[in-house]
Amino acid sequence: MVTADLLSRARAGDGEAFRELAESHRRELQVHCYRMLGSLADAEDAVQETMLAAWRGLSGFAEERASLRTWLYTIATNRCLNARRAASRRPVREWDMSRFESPLPTPRDEPVWLQPFPDALLEGAADQPLGPEARYEQTEAISLAFVTALQLLPRRQVAVLILRDVLGFHASDVAGMLEVTVESVNSALKRARASLKRRERSVAGHEPPPAAGSPAEDAIVATFARAWESADVDALVALLTDDVFIAMPPEPFGYEGRELVARYCARQLGAGRRFDLVPARANGQPAFGAYLRGPDGVRHATGFYVLTLAGGRICGITRFEASVLPWFGLPRSLPSR
Repeated sequence: MVTADLLSRARAGDGEAFRELAESHRRELQVHCYRMLGSLADAEDAVQETMLAAWRGLSGFAEERASLRTWLYTIATNRCLNARRAASRRPVREWDMSRFESPLPTPRDEPVWLQPFPDALLEGAADQPLGPEARYEQTEAISLAFVTALQLLPRRQVAVLILRDVLGFHASDVAGMLEVTVESVNSALKRARASLKRRERSVAGHEPPPAAGSPAEDAIVATFARAWESADVDALVALLTDDVFIAMPPEPFGYEGRELVARYCARQLGAGRRFDLVPARANGQPAFGAYLRGPDGVRHATGFYVLTLAGGRICGITRFEASVLPWFGLPRSLPSR
């Protein structure tokens, strides 16, 4: 609860009082901005802009009209809408397909700016109370599949769906936050839900993933790690669903289907290449930093893999560049053993 003393001191220019008021919301705002933008780097920028704007505009905050939390979410949401508007003008990158070995990857609709979100940053954010109209579990609403689907929606629909169905704000609150009518909010929400439902139908039939940290999840992850480190392609293929995919942001390409993914894995593990995997967690999902063993024994990072599970199988693998490893406390190289 915002205290009159803290608010009064903050409005008088006391930075410590402002931090005490606002910092408790930083982690959940970071998750909110990540959902909207799909990029951890962009989310961090948006949160910084939000805090600066809140500090500068504190004199305009009226506690009788909205809580501090709602006010901060309003600022953050609008900063993210501005960022998505600017991102839509990003130049299209040309890709040299000749550098890909056969089979050539096919286009996928994952956003090329997609980045993984460390589970360590979810601590505290998931504990915040949700509104009564929230429709999603917090773990589901941070998964790579869900965040990817959000990036494919129009800007306003993304904001409305997150504020209504993920955070549980009332329609009237969302209308005030976005400065639109309740009818506009309800219309945008209806279209956003329909779009997500169409996307969900494309993966219908998948079993739900095992619970995070459960023996079932641990067994799949351990089997995958053993197979990858020993270059056992047959054991890897046995873990995959028929419609498994590999996505490779920032490249807008990937491989779909067990046969093509098997060939991708065989190429990665061929020619005597051997890897060590260091476990991590991203977006509520199991993940690994991959390190290639060098001739001198030093192991150099080559990528970061996030697994999407369905029942006892793997239905998706998303490979990110090694530049994301520091976010997970992982080094760029490992010493020889």
